[in-house]
Amino acid sequence: MNALPILAVWLGGWALNVWLARIDTRASRLLVALIFGATLLLVWEMIVTLYGVPTVILPAPSQIGASVAANGSILWTDFVQTILKGALSGWLIGGSAAILTAIAIDRSPFLQRGLLPIGNFVAALPIVGIAPILVMWFGFDWQSKAAVVVVMVFFPILVNMVAGLAATDPMQRDLMATWAAPYGASLWKLRLPAAMPFLFNGLKITTTLALIGAIVAEFFGSPTRGMGFRISTAVGQLDLPLVWAEILVAAIAGTLFYGVVALIEKKVTFWHPSQRNQRG
Repeated sequence: MNALPILAVWLGGWALNVWLARIDTRASRLLVALIFGATLLLVWEMIVTLYGVPTVILPAPSQIGASVAANGSILWTDFVQTILKGALSGWLIGGSAAILTAIAIDRSPFLQRGLLPIGNFVAALPIVGIAPILVMWFGFDWQSKAAVVVVMVFFPILVNMVAGLAATDPMQRDLMATWAAPYGASLWKLRLPAAMPFLFNGLKITTTLALIGAIVAEFFGSPTRGMGFRISTAVGQLDLPLVWAEILVAAIAGTLFYGVVALIEKKVTFWHPSQRNQRG
């Protein structure tokens, strides 16, 4: 009998979303996402409550919310340590290095043949193998986590940037050569604009990789703060609501991180057909 209320809530939310999906406006699409998320949380809460699921197995959303409220200062400290210092700084350093390296590869055929295979090899290295080494090299603070993030994000951004720089039409490059344009002018006025959709594709992919890399790296050595450190210690203390609170903060941060990059992409590549087709 406990399953009937749960099934009723799920079917009610499903039916409401099916009806809203027929309207197909921006407001209805937003409502569909909100209702679906709220339905999942309500069903989750009902399952844990009605079936008496232990907290160490799966805490209820209300318990996770209470943990967020009770540990706000701890969560903020961990957010600053892991996201702002480790993930964001590593993402910026790795992305900048990848862009500069891609320009060098585009300029030099020797680097095209020699550097890309090495980059592919580095990208295949397992994070659980390189994280302890980088922690020993750079110490237990956020610098080692940023180094792990640099290794993780460098190659995806590099590959996309190299492909973007080569995406210009041969006739366009011939026209720039006919005008005797130097490489710098051709790069700035032709190649970089054409590479922007490819670059942002790599940047968006690596937003989540940066968060994962920073959190996982903290499992191999960290000061007494950080999301990875907090998750490992909270699991040892069977404080699962705090673990899920850290996961919630990481998920929200990752979503906002991706959204900011996507918003910048729309402003920079407004001329691209993919962006024009998304309007309305």
